[in-house]
Amino acid sequence: MPDDLINSFLNAPDEKGRFGDFGGRFVSETLMPLILSLEAEYDRAKTDESFWAEMDHLWKHYVGRPSPLYRADRLTEHLGGARIYLKRDELNHTGAHKINNVLGQILLARRMGKERIIAETGAGQHGVATATVCAKFGLKCVVYMGAHDVERQKPNVFRMRLLGAEVVPVTSGRGTLKDAMNDALRDWVTNVRDTFYCIGTVAGPHPYPAMVRDFQSVIGKEVRWQLAEQEGEGRLPDTVIAAIGGGSNAMGLFHPFLDDRSVRIIGVEAGGKGVDDKMEHCASLTGGRPGVLHGNRTYLLQDDDGQILEGFSISAGLDYPGIGPEHAWLHDTKRAEYVSITDREALDAFKLSCALEGIIPALEPSHALAHVMKIAPDLPSDHIIVMNMCGRGDKDIFAVAEHLGVDL
Repeated sequence: MPDDLINSFLNAPDEKGRFGDFGGRFVSETLMPLILSLEAEYDRAKTDESFWAEMDHLWKHYVGRPSPLYRADRLTEHLGGARIYLKRDELNHTGAHKINNVLGQILLARRMGKERIIAETGAGQHGVATATVCAKFGLKCVVYMGAHDVERQKPNVFRMRLLGAEVVPVTSGRGTLKDAMNDALRDWVTNVRDTFYCIGTVAGPHPYPAMVRDFQSVIGKEVRWQLAEQEGEGRLPDTVIAAIGGGSNAMGLFHPFLDDRSVRIIGVEAGGKGVDDKMEHCASLTGGRPGVLHGNRTYLLQDDDGQILEGFSISAGLDYPGIGPEHAWLHDTKRAEYVSITDREALDAFKLSCALEGIIPALEPSHALAHVMKIAPDLPSDHIIVMNMCGRGDKDIFAVAEHLGVDL
């Protein structure tokens, strides 16, 4: 890509919330004042030292950041080739990267005087993180979750209810993340006065994609100094890899490296049962085309009439027929590569991580690990791969057991 096409990837989005042809604000007139007030509040917070001081304090003393950057020696030896590091965000309080962003949004909600927080969730990790932070600050919490995901993520549903959240099963569509987000948006339109919508990924109307990315960028910022500590001053990863549903954990890792052209960036979508069948995967950059969903323009799985397809993945967190608009832009500008991994490949990676490193991963980062398994053996030993282990697998053990035919 010519340097004059984009001077700096870190300058996006533009003032209209656009990443090239993607992003923007496609919302009802009722929501526009809320969106604009949120944008104004975040613009104030970005330059407010007290806001970031509170964030840093909570990240350190409540979440447990910085999360470790772990050199996976046994995995490296087993695969041969590249040195593999895992960014251990599954060790955060609540077991995933989601709380990094939730803290920021709920601090903004408190500044705006909002006392009722709503959220959508797929795998349940965003819902758990939102319920957790609401409990800490004494806020009412309502989480929308597809009925299908409620069944396959029962441990997280119980956690949310223990934390005081109301979990609303969504029965429309296929009962997955897309449908949960639809109902959360309907709630927001109905309860504009006291409600704040805490979106869990880098999607939705501007400013959400950029705001969620900014909060999650703590991941990549930590990787920069942590790798330099272990490998020598100035050493950057040669490749960074993360799984993508909407794409918040990936943007959190990728964004601080976007202007480092020596760093190869790879996002891993859910290939389900194979990308040849439109109804059996969630790889929107492979099998989709641009359209509008949930307030932004991005790549979507859709039929010839523009109707959104349901998609499919073993992973509830990746089971979304779209992708964040910044990822769509990085794809089209070729700054990042996007690949897909099937359910079977993800299960194999899940088992390998358990056996070799004693780390039970969530099914989401298992997709990223499966791609690491594909490329690491063919890379030189001085090549460094950093993969985001964005969630732990407690929530998935029953689903995995079922898929592996294990009777618990």
